[in-house]
Amino acid sequence: MELDRDLQASSVASLEHLHRYELQDLYLKLTREVLPAVARLKGWTLKEDHCFMRVILDQLFQDCWYNHLDRRLTAYKQLNDKQLVQAIQLATVIRSREFDTLEKWNRESLAWRRATD
Repeated sequence: MELDRDLQASSVASLEHLHRYELQDLYLKLTREVLPAVARLKGWTLKEDHCFMRVILDQLFQDCWYNHLDRRLTAYKQLNDKQLVQAIQLATVIRSREFDTLEKWNRESLAWRRATD
């Protein structure tokens, strides 16, 4: 699967044709490789893959993700296809925008977590 081809439009229609495993692979490529590389290149404070996953999943649910998924299991494997597409779209927003979007979403994520504790 070619990353740029699948993310070119980043529209729901361009991702819906992908098989579930391709969606999972794309999500992992974005969160484990692409976003950390962009973060290092641009000097962002968030650089670790698990931070991107947390922010994206919390943004997806507009709440702490483990209030919606079993935190003992791998989170992305519990997402349905529509949620995977949405998570990929959120990752592409982070990739294509400046740090301000990520920073805002990180603050929201941390606030949702404080409210959960």
